[in-house]
Amino acid sequence: MDITLDKKTSTEALIKVKLKENDYQPNVEEKVKEYARKANIKGFRPGKVPPSLIKKMYGKSIIVEEVNKILTQSLTDYIKEQNLQLIGEPLPDQEKVGTIDWDNQTDFEFDYDIGLVGDFTYDISNKQKVKGYTIELDKKTLDETLDNLKKQFGNVTNPEESQEGDDFYGEIKENEGNLDNQAVIQWGDLAKKEQKKFIGLKSDDQVELDIEKSFKDKQAVAHILNVGQDKAEELKGKYTFTLKNVNRTEPAEFNQELFDKVFGKDQVKSEEEFINKVKETVENNYNRETDLFLDNSVREQLVSKTQIEIPNEFLKKWLLVSNEGKVTVEDIEKEFDEYVKSLKWDLIKNKIAQDEEVKVENEEVIDKAKSLIVEQLGGAGAASQFAEHLDAFADNYLKAENGQNYLRLYNEVRDVKILTLVKERISISDKKVDVEEFKKIVSQ
Repeated sequence: MDITLDKKTSTEALIKVKLKENDYQPNVEEKVKEYARKANIKGFRPGKVPPSLIKKMYGKSIIVEEVNKILTQSLTDYIKEQNLQLIGEPLPDQEKVGTIDWDNQTDFEFDYDIGLVGDFTYDISNKQKVKGYTIELDKKTLDETLDNLKKQFGNVTNPEESQEGDDFYGEIKENEGNLDNQAVIQWGDLAKKEQKKFIGLKSDDQVELDIEKSFKDKQAVAHILNVGQDKAEELKGKYTFTLKNVNRTEPAEFNQELFDKVFGKDQVKSEEEFINKVKETVENNYNRETDLFLDNSVREQLVSKTQIEIPNEFLKKWLLVSNEGKVTVEDIEKEFDEYVKSLKWDLIKNKIAQDEEVKVENEEVIDKAKSLIVEQLGGAGAASQFAEHLDAFADNYLKAENGQNYLRLYNEVRDVKILTLVKERISISDKKVDVEEFKKIVSQ
């Protein structure tokens, strides 16, 4: 056997594998004997089938099978021995394979295109500067949150006649078509110019609506008509809403009953404590978003500042072949830049993990699974009643999907460790912003 590497560029190469008959023939002979021992052919006792008959019946398929086995193993071993850093998988020259005469040839030659990653260096020193943000809840957002909580835990009534701020349950139906749905239209779903139409309504009253103008956005339309966002974008024309019930919420009062409903019994005991607790909770929720934004900023910073040569043309070809008709050339061109960014980040984080010896212990994966399950059960309070079963839940979850759940959580824990290490090394500024300012930053 002869294997050679022909580098076309620093990132693309050709591996050529030459097989002679004595490379694969011993395996073929052994396989023929195995077939002869196991074959059940009419006219021959078990184990007494002549090898010559086996060769005549199955010889070509056995040769193809054994040659492919040797090729696969030899190629894998060669790549490891040469320490080749591949992108994707080797791509065989199918045109050349198609010319092989398996009936008469004894020597074979195979070509494989490969994509390579050149050596690169990364910088995770304090020279790398990334902006981070902490959200401070402004009075307007805090007041809106408190009002929403009072409404959420308030007393719902069904008055005979509607007024400003009410919600409306009924049937919305397309005037010239078949689309209809039973839905609740919330006051806030309506475009401001349309809200006055819904004041003074009683049961069975009807309101004509222009589906493109009557609601604040297409998301509200999708929810009210129970259709997808794409479908909502396409809808036009007149609809009729027939009122069945007016829903009016009398806001809850600031008292111990509300405090207990929101945070649990006796967790807060005064209006001041309640407001501070709400502010802290909402800020923590928003700051999960700022943490995600920071992680993304760190990734983008390292990707943009790390020079990595990528075999673009090979990569496009490999994506097309490996997806087996699920994507087109146009799909690949459209998403290619984002794919390359993701690929570069994978290369960088893997090199960091190797250089810094980032390890993930089994217990860390189990703890991650437990946290996920507790969150799904509704938090620590709701999960407390299942505490004695949590180990079993986690074990079942990690074994499910043929171990894919374990692998996914392992990678999540590993990624967090790598990002944490990077954030400890680089320079991260922190700026306090309100909610609206952060939304503007994210949208840029």
